[in-house]
Amino acid sequence: MPGTRRYKSGMSVERLAALISDHQPCVVLTGAGVSTESGIPDFRSPGGIWARYDPMEYATIEAFRRDPAKVWDFYARRFEVLENAQPNAAHHVLAALERGGYVEAIVTQNVDRLHELAGSQNVIEVHGSIRTSSCLACGERATFDEVVAMLERAPAPSCPRCGSIMKPDVVMFGELLPEGAIERASELARRARLLLVVGSSLNVYPIADLLQDTLLAGGKLAIVNRESTPYDELAELTIRASAGETLSHVARRLLV
Repeated sequence: MPGTRRYKSGMSVERLAALISDHQPCVVLTGAGVSTESGIPDFRSPGGIWARYDPMEYATIEAFRRDPAKVWDFYARRFEVLENAQPNAAHHVLAALERGGYVEAIVTQNVDRLHELAGSQNVIEVHGSIRTSSCLACGERATFDEVVAMLERAPAPSCPRCGSIMKPDVVMFGELLPEGAIERASELARRARLLLVVGSSLNVYPIADLLQDTLLAGGKLAIVNRESTPYDELAELTIRASAGETLSHVARRLLV
């Protein structure tokens, strides 16, 4: 079992830069800890939005089918936050590392579009995206900006074709993850010589299983997360620090 090293020193950043450089292809798995640095709440934290909203009432597909207007009371707040959210240093560095040939792809649990806005090209969104909303009745789709405009006029967005309330294209509890995205993520994880986890607690499955895909194929793990994860002892390197700060230091060593 690899000896896990947990530092905030320059030594750990040097080690991470070397791992990325020496173990290609490198695939990155990102979670909520990346988005929080853009001011987006971590909905699973004790002080997060779940403290005010019971996920079983507001974030399941059953709840949406039962009372979509009630569910939009929750999602409208997410849209309000995301409308003004901007990519942070972590997003920009990952996009730069992709352009520089150091990152093959980003697999993200986040639905906020910030990797795309930062310029990343190969992004696999395993939990869907708030980029669009769809009508479950007729299949009509609306963009993020169109839904924001609808929410300025009404508490829930109505389908312009049939009038039904639209659903954000994120994976709700009780829904299957998008099959194509999961298959692509697993393929990338198996090919990766390094799977770099950034800002994920690794407590959500089946996404956390991607780490086993990498390990069983002979790849290595590196983890950058403020808190401990169930996979720390299997990682070559664990850095418990800010995603943006850590990756910015890595970029200064690789992108010269």
